[in-house]
Amino acid sequence: MKLSVLDQAPITSGNTAPDALKKAVELAVVAEELGYERIWMAEHHNTKGFASSAPEITASYIAAKTNRIRVGTGGTMIMHYSPYKIAEVFKTLSALAPGRVDFGAGRAPGGDNYSMYALAEGRQPQVNNLYEKLQWTLDFLNDQAPQNPYYQRVTASPNEVVLPQSWLLGSSGNSAVQAGKMGLGYSYAQFFNGYMNKKVFDAYRTNFVPSPFMEKPEIMISYFVTVAESREEAEYQAKPADIARLLFNRGQVDLLRMTPEEAKDYPLTEMDRIWIEENRSQHFVGTAKEVADILLQEQEEYGFDEAMICTIPHSQEARLNVYRLLAQELM
Repeated sequence: MKLSVLDQAPITSGNTAPDALKKAVELAVVAEELGYERIWMAEHHNTKGFASSAPEITASYIAAKTNRIRVGTGGTMIMHYSPYKIAEVFKTLSALAPGRVDFGAGRAPGGDNYSMYALAEGRQPQVNNLYEKLQWTLDFLNDQAPQNPYYQRVTASPNEVVLPQSWLLGSSGNSAVQAGKMGLGYSYAQFFNGYMNKKVFDAYRTNFVPSPFMEKPEIMISYFVTVAESREEAEYQAKPADIARLLFNRGQVDLLRMTPEEAKDYPLTEMDRIWIEENRSQHFVGTAKEVADILLQEQEEYGFDEAMICTIPHSQEARLNVYRLLAQELM
């Protein structure tokens, strides 16, 4: 199975944002050594919990520190930016790291309403023409003039660079057909809701039209997992993430992830425990063998091409160990 990395540059308790970004680079180097296909940086705004607000910048730094692994964004939240600027950013990245750059486009805001309006300089955010914006971006990337009067007399530079591999992100299945028609890879975030539907992926493949960005349909599934040498250790390392999701569900969105020791003694009600258990479809926990078996079973059922792994144990050592253990089982 092809494996990749999704990193949100998490800031865990006792650490700083610069620490998180340095650890993202360290993770990329280790992932390359282990044979992972790509590493994507997420885009998050107005949060103290993640340092990945400018994924294109982090991706460029990672590209300079690695040699083989593909680097990109998962995703660039296109509602906030001009297609012209997005294209110039990714063409520049691709000129600097030819054949290694991914443009992952997301339609979500990556933040709350306050950050949406701040990024739009107080104007009403544009959310109703995102597929058009994506198409204009792709045209610019491909050295073509988009069908928009604003863009007829400009060229996105640098020109004549290797095209970045381009993907459309989704978490509900609504964008699958559009990804196929546009000739893009389809990246589905299973960990958003713990749900997948084979009909969605079949629809993507049926509607796929080869493009300069993707010759054949490619489906990547993003999972949130915690693994360790034993199930007991995995549960111990996973509990901070479970509590963080529980608190997020209650609207407490800006808390740093606690240590396993703090989580161990965190007071949970019986309803809290039930909620965590019911939401384990969004967070796979166990030994590497147990989780690998789940991923292989789901690959057999849904026919995806690649699994992208996100994990947030408190310590960097435990996080790197997740990727090492999964690589041993699946690659």
